Amino acid sequence: MGMAAFLGFARALRAAGVDASAERVHAFLRAVDVLRPGVRRDVYWAGRLTLCGDRDDLERYERVFAAYFGSGGTAAGPARTAPPPRLGLVVRDARSRPRTSAPDEDRAPPAATLASSAEVLRHRDVADLDAAERAQLHRLLAAFTLPGQARRTARRRPARRGDVDPHRTVRELLRHGGEPALLRRHARAERPRRVVLLVDVSGSMAPYADALLRFAHAAARGARTEVFTIGTRLTRVTRELSHRDPDRAMAEVAAAVPDWRGGTRLGELLREFLDRWGQRGMARGAVVLLLSDGWERDDPQLLGAQMRRLHRLAHQVIWANPRKARPGYAPLAAGMAAALPSVDAFVEGHSLAALERLAAVVRGHGERSGSCETSFRH
Repeated sequence: MGMAAFLGFARALRAAGVDASAERVHAFLRAVDVLRPGVRRDVYWAGRLTLCGDRDDLERYERVFAAYFGSGGTAAGPARTAPPPRLGLVVRDARSRPRTSAPDEDRAPPAATLASSAEVLRHRDVADLDAAERAQLHRLLAAFTLPGQARRTARRRPARRGDVDPHRTVRELLRHGGEPALLRRHARAERPRRVVLLVDVSGSMAPYADALLRFAHAAARGARTEVFTIGTRLTRVTRELSHRDPDRAMAEVAAAVPDWRGGTRLGELLREFLDRWGQRGMARGAVVLLLSDGWERDDPQLLGAQMRRLHRLAHQVIWANPRKARPGYAPLAAGMAAALPSVDAFVEGHSLAALERLAAVVRGHGERSGSCETSFRH
């Protein structure tokens, strides 16, 4: 399971926003195989030198590595002060003399073992985790990013390719006294779409609410992200989730949300969201993500009508249901059945791996799989 576990680490990096392409992952696996897969220091540097493409990736890499392999005895501490080793020299040294391990490396569990345990955790149902596993899950969720899909704006920016920019081209000609100059070009600028998360905190969602809110906390780091909780009331918690510390953010949300573990009024609360915020622009052209099991206490026809209304406003409507992963599941609950015709993607939300796939769907390049994603295109 060793290489499969390291592939899981690469998937966790992608969920954190690191552009770990297939070529980079292949180079990482080759580097780990040549070095010592059981030593954190070697795994750390193999990944840092192959999977990170720019300076912004380094901080994300540190967080994911510490969460995936544990913080004790990792190479993250000395790595900040030691100069990056040349991979070729490490390989030559490994061939010319026997390898020696530092004392802390001898005492620490092998990195491959830690990666394997983390890979198992990725696929475990959140409701079945013990306290230690939940703590590791929280560390991994804290590294998530959830930018919206890019959309073209009306503004234009200088570009190498695109339409000729007549104003900049004429200014360039005048600057050179009328002599022929390079044509200046521009193209439409892009910005991420707004992401809106509606998180069900009713009693039936109690085993998953904490993990899903931590997922929302990671998403709320984006400038164009809004988060609401739904149960018997609708509560906007974007401000509470703005704290960098996840535990403090969860405490703020707990104090702000009055209807923990109550009933579910999905249709009525979705109508309230659309009337107060969505119709005025928050949902218009946005990626709207509902995290709920679909249990509806009121008339499901109301939910169906509001979902159709939401679908007309939003760019994409995604529904994540933690119950979907259970064997033999079918969307037979009245609320879920009424909502599905207005859903663009129906995905799982029961595990870390499912949430990684969900983040990929929100970014616009989710993995297509009949077991984890069902698409409804109109």
